[in-house]
Amino acid sequence: MAAPTTAGRRTPAGAVALAYRVEMADLHAHLFRVTLRIGKPQPTQRVSLPVWIPGSYLVREFSRNLQHLQAKQGRKAAALTQVDKCTWDVTCDPRRPLELTYQIYALDNSVRSAWLDPARGFFNGTSLFLRVHGQEALPHGLELVGHRNCRSWQVATGLEGVKTDTRGFGHYLARDYDTLVDCPVEMGTFWSSGFTLHGVAHRLVVAGTTALFDGNKLLADTRRICEAALRLWHAVPGTARLARRPPHKTYLFMLNAVDDGYGGLEHRNSTALICARKDLPRLHDTASSPAVPRQQEGYNTLLGLISHEYFHTWNIKRLRPAEFTSYDYAHENYTGLLWFFEGFTSYYDDLLLRRAGLLDDAAYLRSLTKTLNQVLQTPGRLVQSVAQASFDAWVKYYRQDENTPNATVSYYSKGAAVALCLDLGLRSHGVTTLDAAMRALWLRTRGGPMSEADLYAVLQELSGRSWAGEIAAWVHGTAELPLQAALEAHGVKVIDEPAQMAQALGIRVSESGGGIQIKAVLRGGAAEQAGFASGDEWLGIECSAAGKRSAWRLLRLDELAQYVAPGSAVTALVARDRRLLQLSLLVPKAVTTWRLAVRDSQQLGHWLAG
Repeated sequence: MAAPTTAGRRTPAGAVALAYRVEMADLHAHLFRVTLRIGKPQPTQRVSLPVWIPGSYLVREFSRNLQHLQAKQGRKAAALTQVDKCTWDVTCDPRRPLELTYQIYALDNSVRSAWLDPARGFFNGTSLFLRVHGQEALPHGLELVGHRNCRSWQVATGLEGVKTDTRGFGHYLARDYDTLVDCPVEMGTFWSSGFTLHGVAHRLVVAGTTALFDGNKLLADTRRICEAALRLWHAVPGTARLARRPPHKTYLFMLNAVDDGYGGLEHRNSTALICARKDLPRLHDTASSPAVPRQQEGYNTLLGLISHEYFHTWNIKRLRPAEFTSYDYAHENYTGLLWFFEGFTSYYDDLLLRRAGLLDDAAYLRSLTKTLNQVLQTPGRLVQSVAQASFDAWVKYYRQDENTPNATVSYYSKGAAVALCLDLGLRSHGVTTLDAAMRALWLRTRGGPMSEADLYAVLQELSGRSWAGEIAAWVHGTAELPLQAALEAHGVKVIDEPAQMAQALGIRVSESGGGIQIKAVLRGGAAEQAGFASGDEWLGIECSAAGKRSAWRLLRLDELAQYVAPGSAVTALVARDRRLLQLSLLVPKAVTTWRLAVRDSQQLGHWLAG
């Protein structure tokens, strides 16, 4: 974890057959310089840059950021031939080392790619490191070189250091290419602290903080999340001990705080996270501070993200789809199981916050309400199964447009709803829980690749009956899930409340800039029946009351309720491609949404406590 190390314990990274050197070539031009030394090349050595990064299911074409690729042996240039968009062949003498040099443009301030400027550096290996075909299983060395203008910078990475200085620059070693690219690197003047839990050294680094950042609070809360996850996967029931050692010796949280952003990407012993700066905990805040309730909601969202990515340490980085036994970095890698790996992780992320004491029952139910309403308010849940949505992630979930909510369903939110139904169904039989099923899957697969058949087998073994029918209906079908019955059987009251105007009308809008922009029109809703289309600007309405006709300008959608009652017919004034249209709209009534509340705290406690 970028701690200072001494030479002699391991072979220096530069002495291995495959060695990468990363330099910050130009901070203002956002350019990394990479030098790759191949000790024993093939006569025609093929190299390629990945087109995607595991955990983010979209072909991102990282090679578009590669420039000035050159090859040489000693002082003699070697011939380079481009094979396709991300692959090159080098003709060379196999008896002599081959050296490749190139630059990577890095200005993607997300968790997926690479970033470099005078304040911070970050990269995922899939964005920087050419893959040497035929030698992926060999040890890979990495040297990180500091910059003369960045003498206060430090390094954080999940890679094992071989010989590094006190700031973390120097040599690292990865056992193979997969390990190399699964350990992102953070560089800069970040806040850093850590803790050790059940023998695992955890480190948290946070970039982009302000002077009011309360790092100790975030660290303490992160520790509680990690404790809850470790206990779920490995605890001996009724004791404080773990039944077995965790699968990781170290773990690194890399959090980048920005003005506005959210996201995370899991790695084998680390995670890259991004959050809005306003969601970080602040020193001197008290419960009476005016901004605290709003800020607490954002902070809870950040804690849920931390919980989600840490849970992935087990659920997808080790316990993973059989199709991901080995990655094909040049093409899409398809699986129909993202509903399990992302969805079940989404079920557990906030549940672990509740078990860690970071959410109370009411806050947990508010979060669960949001997840379930996302499913119930998506018409695409009746069009595409969540298993098919998993398979189509490459072309649907990661390429969303105005028709996405009508054509597919999120494998995150519906997968979480499936996990909820399964957990509460298992508990209703009184013999087992989803926790036990997850642990049994881990043991059955030895923390490795799994198939859907493994899940069937574990559920049968633990509960004494088949769950194939439920999985077929909930996962491979489009029928509604038995959510209300399952929740009410476990101490939760499901309350129908009037929906917000956008949901009642069946639209999704943007209200920035003093107007109403239609972003999506939901299938079967009042707006679709009236003829609204994505891209329309809703200017106002004409309506009648007591025989008197009037017209009103709308700046926000909720203003509609000031002028017309549910069940009223109005004329919507819409601009489309600069043409003014009049659409006949019937404002619906009796459209409801869910709110979950505690009905029986004892029943609820049995479920939420695990």
